[in-house]
Amino acid sequence: MKVCRVVGEVVATIKHPYLNGSKLLIVQPVTAEEQPVGKPLLAVDSVDVGPGERILLVDEGGAAALVLGQEGPVRSVIVGRLDEDGFNMGSLWEQ
Repeated sequence: MKVCRVVGEVVATIKHPYLNGSKLLIVQPVTAEEQPVGKPLLAVDSVDVGPGERILLVDEGGAAALVLGQEGPVRSVIVGRLDEDGFNMGSLWEQ
């Protein structure tokens, strides 16, 4: 799992049939100090988040299939929203 920040939305006139009805977002992995790390990723939104929100991302095809309920051409899926109030970002990296 990765902690990321949503940095954009994707609008596609044509998608793979498996992705019809799915919201696609661009997410940037971040460190505990909120610094960008690596390249932005394309992710399927399963929890209805928006730009600027911190999220938990599953970045593995098998786990993505479990979350979405079927196998398809998806690697990264947003599985949770991280609240700003009282959340210790460092605790995610201590495990």
